[in-house]
Amino acid sequence: MSLPTVEELATQLEAVSGAQKVDPDQPLQHIADVDSLDLMEWLYGFQNQYPHIPADESLFADIDDTTTLRVVHDRIVQLVPAQA
Repeated sequence: MSLPTVEELATQLEAVSGAQKVDPDQPLQHIADVDSLDLMEWLYGFQNQYPHIPADESLFADIDDTTTLRVVHDRIVQLVPAQA
């Protein structure tokens, strides 16, 4: 099972939002051209591309001024089912 890197997530979010650059360490709420609809559209694409990872809206449940894409990536890593 593949797991995207934080850089791949940034590239995907750039494509969805139209943002020039998504820095994985910049708070999501401070990235120009990225809003909550972009995050939900990105999540839908992520769910389709990685159906083995049980990601849902809870990734963004407590988003604040400190939540970065790297934080979201860490949450995704924790969701990955353990290898048998």
